[in-house]
Amino acid sequence: MKWVSAISTNVSLETAVKEVTERIKTQLSEPPDLALVFVSVAFASEYARLMPLIQDLLLATHVVGCSGSGVIGMEADGFPLEIEEGPALSITAAHLPNVDIRSFHLTAGDLPDLDSPPDAWSKLIDVRPEAQPGFVLMADPFSSGTSELVQGMDYAYPEATKVGGLAGIDSFSRNSGLFCNGELYREGIVGVALSGDIVLQSIVAQGCRPIGGLYRVSEGDKNIMLKLEPDTLEEGDEKQTPLEILQNIFQSMDEEERELAQNALFIGVAQSGFKSSLTQRDFLIRNLVGVDPRSGAIAVADKIRPGMRVQFHMRDAQTSEEDLESRLQRYKVESLENQLDQEGVKVSPVGALLFACTGRGESLYDEPNFDSDLFEQYIGPLPLGGFFCNGEIGPVGTTTFLHGFTSVFGICCKPG
Repeated sequence: MKWVSAISTNVSLETAVKEVTERIKTQLSEPPDLALVFVSVAFASEYARLMPLIQDLLLATHVVGCSGSGVIGMEADGFPLEIEEGPALSITAAHLPNVDIRSFHLTAGDLPDLDSPPDAWSKLIDVRPEAQPGFVLMADPFSSGTSELVQGMDYAYPEATKVGGLAGIDSFSRNSGLFCNGELYREGIVGVALSGDIVLQSIVAQGCRPIGGLYRVSEGDKNIMLKLEPDTLEEGDEKQTPLEILQNIFQSMDEEERELAQNALFIGVAQSGFKSSLTQRDFLIRNLVGVDPRSGAIAVADKIRPGMRVQFHMRDAQTSEEDLESRLQRYKVESLENQLDQEGVKVSPVGALLFACTGRGESLYDEPNFDSDLFEQYIGPLPLGGFFCNGEIGPVGTTTFLHGFTSVFGICCKPG
């Protein structure tokens, strides 16, 4: 098994494809079994030309990819490069002996009902759960069905790792590009299932830190938090509106933190209702989408139900760095130094994918290549490819979610 990655920033699509494919063919001794293609929205008017150009030069068996606001790949000197603006093309290619590859394009109309049995979803993907696949998914951000697909795949493949992101949109045409085996699609989801002699692992860095205490939702309606109460109730504690709690948190902050919180405030939803000691890894971070000053209610970009444990969170560059660094350190210790997957099989990383939010990168860190350089420092050197997304797909705990402001790494490993 061998993975390689290459990137070009040439303004000519033909030249970019030629540069990238020549570097890939130099590093691989035979045509790749899989090529993952990421093209910047600067080439939006030329999406229809991309697949024929790649197929003529690369001869890959499966080609899947999408547009991105920016793309990520390996420079000729072997270092990862994040191009956040301007023309760029990245291809991550792999020779995968003894790996079953299933590439697909789906639309919302293809999906079973959410109350359908698991085999309805596995028949749709045409991969048996016993094969223990890993999934890479890319979707049009305007198309419906992405959340439903991820939920259905969790139902059918509860042990499978699923990573990916929502494609980049051209600001002029408002279109994204999805690519699957020679075809250009404007809507739906494209993806690839990998099973056999391969293990897909993930790192999900949401980049937020908790502020204030831990609360339970005592009253909620759909996506609206109406009343909260302390997670550990004591005599004299009363239910409060979320806005009252948030105002108390603001009063305890210094001026710098208050200014930061104006544009970087989120809610963390604990994935366990009973775990006594929670860490950042235990929270699913969601946006706050509205406040009613009269009732004190706060709307969240997710479903809310009574009994959920929640905690307000704040995001900044330092917290994002510390969060990613801690997760990379943990992965290095648990998966690399011990070299074991969940079933106790030794694994060796051979390549990786990065799906990073457009809200990260240089606009957050004030320096380029931050996430990929940190990954290289702890996990590399590994061929790394990917793109900047309008939403990221990755697991928190045992459930896969659609995220924002997150970096999701998919790490491809060879067992044994």
